[in-house]
Amino acid sequence: MVTVVFGASGNVGRHVAAGLSSAGEKIRLTSRNPLPTGFPPGAEVVTADLERPETLPAVLDGAQRVFLYAKPEGIDGFVTAAESAGVGHVVLLSSGSVIHPDAAHNPIARAHIAVESALENSSLAWTFIRPGMFATNTLWWWRNSIREEGTVRVPYPDAQTAPVHEKDLAALAVTALTQPGHRGHAYPVWGAESLSLRQQVRHIGAAVGREITLEPISVEQARAELGKTMPPMGVDAILAAWRAGTTAPPRVSTVVADVTGRAAHTFAQWADDHANDFR
Repeated sequence: MVTVVFGASGNVGRHVAAGLSSAGEKIRLTSRNPLPTGFPPGAEVVTADLERPETLPAVLDGAQRVFLYAKPEGIDGFVTAAESAGVGHVVLLSSGSVIHPDAAHNPIARAHIAVESALENSSLAWTFIRPGMFATNTLWWWRNSIREEGTVRVPYPDAQTAPVHEKDLAALAVTALTQPGHRGHAYPVWGAESLSLRQQVRHIGAAVGREITLEPISVEQARAELGKTMPPMGVDAILAAWRAGTTAPPRVSTVVADVTGRAAHTFAQWADDHANDFR
């Protein structure tokens, strides 16, 4: 039984590939620019692009299961190719934004809703994984300033978020792909602990072995700072989440433990895993 992993070199996809390989599953890994290294030994690695539907039939030939990331520009071509290939089950890495009350006005949510809807309206069985805040977002926000200055600048130092380790999202995907009982389920995923940005910076400092200065800045300064590494709609979403985290703690969840049987990673563990990224 072949499982295709789209985006196998991505933050989540590479851990999905590793998890499936460790479970003894036959995997076919796709990337727009596959590298000769970094993938599990013995894995079949192919070039594919969800925005180029002509690349998909060969990739999906003989596949029974697929791990997919949300790409609205290519979802119609994917559905057509997957149905033609006889794919039985698609596990989609979606977004927690789709269940937000403001989803209809959120461009990130709308993009993910479009992909979910296409799968729901197809003949394919599906499972949706809907993460909240990715712990890896801190690499976009703070990596450069920590490396270069030992400083993090944020508008709301005491805003709380519940970051999710990418390994936990991958573990959910691997479980959904390999175990019965997950078809037709949508799993909202928040971290298992709520932490202020100040606490998160302290954990990163402990992981890298240096003190990191936290410098409060204005919202407009933060917008400019975040805009160096993120698109405008991403900046808006992050600032809104931080602002919300100043008035009420974010949701936390036990879904990782409930579904996989293993406790979710803490942010301190995530920081240890990524210490070299901040050095």
